[in-house]
Amino acid sequence: MAQDEVKKEDILFSKCCDEWLELKKTLVKESSYFNYKFAVEKHIKPVLGQKTLQDMEHYDMNEFIKIKKEQGLTSSLKELLVRVKSILKYTKKKYGINFDFDFRSGYVAKAGKLEVFTEKERLKLTKFLIETDDIRYLGILICLYSGLRIGEICGLKWKDIDLETKEISVERTVQRVYTGMRVKSKVIATLPKTAKSMRRIPIAKNILEILKENKKKYDENDFITTGEIDKSFEPFTYRYVYKQALKHCEIPYKKLHCLRHTVATRCIRVGMDIKSLSEVLGHSNIGTTMNIYVHSSYEVKKKYIDRL
Repeated sequence: MAQDEVKKEDILFSKCCDEWLELKKTLVKESSYFNYKFAVEKHIKPVLGQKTLQDMEHYDMNEFIKIKKEQGLTSSLKELLVRVKSILKYTKKKYGINFDFDFRSGYVAKAGKLEVFTEKERLKLTKFLIETDDIRYLGILICLYSGLRIGEICGLKWKDIDLETKEISVERTVQRVYTGMRVKSKVIATLPKTAKSMRRIPIAKNILEILKENKKKYDENDFITTGEIDKSFEPFTYRYVYKQALKHCEIPYKKLHCLRHTVATRCIRVGMDIKSLSEVLGHSNIGTTMNIYVHSSYEVKKKYIDRL
């Protein structure tokens, strides 16, 4: 539709959001669709939904960024802007409207310090996880030696542990998604987030024996963290289990994702190449791995400066 055929003042941006969602529903998996819908309903429509296409044509996106920051949205703001940009691209293509503003001018993501466990904390946590008989904690131990994401751990079954090849297969992830229906959310088990996330990870020798002993007690289709065939933890609940483990060990709280960061930084320190690390972590590309983990530590810089 040409631009002069569109009454820009009569079309609300919320309509474009809904049309974009309907399109995405046919193109992406269920979990991705619900995540997009949550972003639109929770964050985009309340700010931009009642604006017309004429308003949006000259809208300063820095104002949207400012509003979301004031609401406390920081870590996921970049991803939210990607959603807005996608909707605008759809709108431009369908209605012939050209949106002329710079998405990046008002938002620069701050590179936070990567939080990892100290060696003392890691060893203390490992000792507790190996010695406990509580099956709920086994997933945390696997995380600490594989770098799996929390949803991947919640979705892990005993059939995914191959003791002959000594590999862990990542085949599914568990997550709670927003639906927008009367029941606002639901827990689903689905394929991992990207094709690269479906991967095989070598089992660390430190945990091989404990996996062998535990696998004898369960059926192939039992979830590892519950020991039951039809019941898995959802990520929110499993974070509580993780907090309990830290409390047992008297370790200051760190996010569960720090287990993954700890694995990655240790892999780099022992000399693993970036391509292999990227495959272990299930990143969609090597650039992601490099941006997050490849940086010189203070100790390394000091070592070389002291040689001057």
